[in-house]
Amino acid sequence: MPSVFIKTYGCQMNERDSEAVAAQLIAKGYSLAPSEALADVILLNTCSVRDAAEQKAFGKMQNLAAEVRRHRPNVVLGFMGCMAQSRGQELLDQLPDVDLVLGTQKFHRAADYLDDIFAGRRAKVCDVAEETGSEATIREHLLNGDAAAKSVTAFVSIMQGCNQHCTFCIVPFTRGEERSRTIADIVTECRELVARGVKEITLLGQIVTSYGKREIGVCDGKSAFVQLLEAVHEIDGLERIRFTSPHPKGYGDDLVEAYARLPKLCESAHLPLQSGSDRLLKLMHRGYTRERFINITHKLRAAKPDIGITTDIIVGFPGETEADFEETLSLAREVQFDNAYIFKYSPRKDTPAATLPNQLPQEVKEERNQRLLQTINEIGARKYEACIGQRQQVLVEGPSRRNAARLEGRTRTNKIVVFEGSPRHIGQLMDLKIERAGSFTLYGDPAIVNLDEPVPQIFSPA
Repeated sequence: MPSVFIKTYGCQMNERDSEAVAAQLIAKGYSLAPSEALADVILLNTCSVRDAAEQKAFGKMQNLAAEVRRHRPNVVLGFMGCMAQSRGQELLDQLPDVDLVLGTQKFHRAADYLDDIFAGRRAKVCDVAEETGSEATIREHLLNGDAAAKSVTAFVSIMQGCNQHCTFCIVPFTRGEERSRTIADIVTECRELVARGVKEITLLGQIVTSYGKREIGVCDGKSAFVQLLEAVHEIDGLERIRFTSPHPKGYGDDLVEAYARLPKLCESAHLPLQSGSDRLLKLMHRGYTRERFINITHKLRAAKPDIGITTDIIVGFPGETEADFEETLSLAREVQFDNAYIFKYSPRKDTPAATLPNQLPQEVKEERNQRLLQTINEIGARKYEACIGQRQQVLVEGPSRRNAARLEGRTRTNKIVVFEGSPRHIGQLMDLKIERAGSFTLYGDPAIVNLDEPVPQIFSPA
């Protein structure tokens, strides 16, 4: 059977989709190639959130097509994901060497379409149509990219689509309207993962806090998302629950209270801000104010004083003045984020913001990006340095990405910790004493924790 190489661009949703496609292909007899050079099929799972991501994937495919057609003309090339959804047939027209274009509601069709192409039943496939029930088709997992490997963490997609329609965002066009899976279906998938050794599950959605609004609704004062958290929390053997990405509008009192009530729910919140200016938040169609956002962070810290709060921020949105930008800087200083993902505004086709007046020059975006980055780095450095000397629980995920001789895990507040350990520690919850802090990384020592433990006294009978 042919071998497949999948390259993923973009968010955790895309990572999860690629993992599921790979697992489905393996179930059909395909194998995973270790590199593009050895693959019979090369799939690019694409992102459309920013123009740079699209250009990177498009350029990559151009280079692949040039190399493959010269030396390996039978290799199948394909686009999947958000750019495939938004551009569709245009990609086949612009890149005639591409064989497959698969939209965001068609990931589960990948194996069938590749079979058709290899069998000669189809020369090319472009499928970006909507499909009822597609939100429940991505269940397969390929943990750690290896069918035989055991992973201690996993992503579980709980819904597809987005109804928010922020003026800068193309996701509602590439992912469609919100469609939620049932609680029972999600819990079954989570139970299966735990049975395979998974200790931590991250629930995924474009806006996870919108989960089940139409399909399930509020019960006993709890949103559908909180009902889901409670159901997943009951799974024996599961140690930790996380979720991403939420929307500030979804942080009702029931969700804030869940942090204090559900011990498996990690005290970590990724709360996308986008701007600290009320004027820009309105232009962005975000649906909350600066004051509302700050109040949410106060409530979260009242429920869990040590909670880690991260965010997304856009700089250079059309019409952003220096005063607007200063509002963002001041909010970052007031909230004291643990970290932030900063994006320079990028116009996206067919979004309202792309046609707004006063589009900012690139040099202004760059300068503001650097100023905000410096502020976030200074705040983050203080936050991480404050962890030195503390004892932190870490779920050990595997070898460090920067130094395979060391191990790496995450604290409950979602901070990476690197330490000296052995393979037997992988999958364990360990207490580490934090010795030092680097750039958004902590360094711990389990031996120091062990030395701190009282030595048991052994008495012989008199």
